[in-house]
Amino acid sequence: MSKHEPDCNCGCEEEVTVTLTLDNDEEVECAVLTIYEVDGKEYIALLPLNEEGTEEDGDVYIYRYVETKDGEPTLENIEDDDEYEAAADAFDEWLDEQEFEELEEEE
Repeated sequence: MSKHEPDCNCGCEEEVTVTLTLDNDEEVECAVLTIYEVDGKEYIALLPLNEEGTEEDGDVYIYRYVETKDGEPTLENIEDDDEYEAAADAFDEWLDEQEFEELEEEE
């Protein structure tokens, strides 16, 4: 994962990114939207970026997020449908909260 430094003065919002290698060996740069917990497990929501490094509208990737003993982040596929549904529902709730907060800020 890479991110900007807190005082980099580049006008960024300290966006954290990660490069995924898909099953077909294609690499996709993604913005980390959030890391959140559901039923004692952590999950990460990733938004694919285009070649210019800007966010694309579309799919969000959700993975189980685990840190190794050394503190290194690891992403795991979610194989269980019920677990994925719970993680996706929690992400939808987070997204709704973000949209609500944006509306409140505009008022």
